[in-house]
Amino acid sequence: MGKSRNARRGRGAAQTVAEQVDGGLAELVPDRDRPRAWTLLIDGAPQSHVDLDDPTYLSFEYQRRLGHVIDLVAPPGRPVRAVHLGGGALTLARYAAATRPRSTQQVVERDAALVGLVRRELPLDPGARIRVRCADARDGLAKVPDGWADLVIADVFGGARTPAHLTSAEFLDEVRRALAPGGVYAANIADGPPLAHVRGQIATAAARFAELALIADPAVLRAKRFGNAVLVASAHPLPVAELTRRAASDPHPARVEHGKALTDFTGGAAPVTDAVAVASPAPPPSVFR
Repeated sequence: MGKSRNARRGRGAAQTVAEQVDGGLAELVPDRDRPRAWTLLIDGAPQSHVDLDDPTYLSFEYQRRLGHVIDLVAPPGRPVRAVHLGGGALTLARYAAATRPRSTQQVVERDAALVGLVRRELPLDPGARIRVRCADARDGLAKVPDGWADLVIADVFGGARTPAHLTSAEFLDEVRRALAPGGVYAANIADGPPLAHVRGQIATAAARFAELALIADPAVLRAKRFGNAVLVASAHPLPVAELTRRAASDPHPARVEHGKALTDFTGGAAPVTDAVAVASPAPPPSVFR
């Protein structure tokens, strides 16, 4: 697993835990404002935030938006079957377990050393029905039974970029196969001006799903800065009005685009296939300063 080092933040304070994992240097940094909360960074890039005392607390904007999708995928509190592609600190799996007890969840995370670090330092609730599989996201998805999942969430980054093979129509064919009738797919997409990547991802999803919505900061949608957008897709109508209300009431309000406005936003971008897929763009260094 490599060497680890601890840096004490002061007498009696929690420690920053740093350890080399497969994807780079992982750091678990204590939250100064929440006693048992931690931020996971990989090579300096923030990946996840977890509050062990309150797993329903979602600090990162994009994770809060994915939390809205989890909240609306089924009636409140009803258990669901969820697949999380990309594990990080297991923030969203913990959230779903807390808000929808008795849910059955599969997490697919390629970085086995990271999984070991998170399990050791940020242990899961023993009662949570969360299974973690160490595998490539697409390979792990292929092992999910047909029609098993109510929800598939893709939040996979290597070196702060989404791997190319998780951006294609063929990948979405696997997602559709794994989803139950009425199931929902949600993806965290990172992009910046001129938004060519996110436009291509919308076009790709539109080629495979009848209903789409995109949740993002207005400045990101206007191609003013690099940031995250959450793409939501389903074969059935989405709860767009409630997603819009929740996104607008967040501490950092977001806009929801759907229907013709979302189609127009793609600007005629073509769907992405395995043959032409590329990784998402790397964020500028200023993003993490």
